[in-house]
Amino acid sequence: MVRPKKHLGQHFLKDANIARKITACLDTKHTTVCEIGPGTGILTQSLLERENISELTLIEIDTESVEYLNSHFSDDRMKILEADFLKTNLEELFPSDVVLIGNFPYNISSQIFFKVLENRNHIPEVVGMIQKEVAERIASPPGNKTYGILSVLLQSWYDIEYCFTVNETVFYPPPKVKSAVIRLRRNKTTALDCDENLFFKVVKTAFGQRRKTLRNALKVLFGHFEFDHPLLSQRAEQLSVSEFVNLTKLFE
Repeated sequence: MVRPKKHLGQHFLKDANIARKITACLDTKHTTVCEIGPGTGILTQSLLERENISELTLIEIDTESVEYLNSHFSDDRMKILEADFLKTNLEELFPSDVVLIGNFPYNISSQIFFKVLENRNHIPEVVGMIQKEVAERIASPPGNKTYGILSVLLQSWYDIEYCFTVNETVFYPPPKVKSAVIRLRRNKTTALDCDENLFFKVVKTAFGQRRKTLRNALKVLFGHFEFDHPLLSQRAEQLSVSEFVNLTKLFE
């Protein structure tokens, strides 16, 4: 058996029913799937039971897990890469679209989603089990205290659905927090109606000082500015994606 490693944030799922429930969230029309951090392969097993999947790539950083997976799984559709997902070149690895799934390590879940954003035109869907708190934040609407940078950025390009909550008891070792499964489905936005690089900076700066009004928070990015607009008297958490787009256009 593989030893869970604290520095890798490993909490192995041990409940096959939960694994099936997670894979059931994946749209069956997608045939190329990448599983991030398969660990001992309980989700892998469930994915291999799905006939629509023609290509399954497992990306695992832990050598011990890779050895375990190689000795326990044999399927022509599957390949295992010993690599750090955050450092992989997804466009090189997958010439066409790929969907992502996994029990994401808590300590890098936000970084995984930022990588999804970088490759958004290549990733039509993501199903991830993450910390409940992070899942709620990503799915949160504007006006909510949990609404933040990832909420705005991911909701710009994806429709987000909070699927279900997962208790600590189905993991080994059990984490100290509850988990949740969320699904991201690429929406029809091909490009935002503003400078996208500036949009990223505006969103990050606005939430960096979320207690301040946007007029004050954005001085960090733009210095002193004279003009006025109703959006500037609001706080970051009050703005929808389209309002952040309009705010960005003010400064272009």
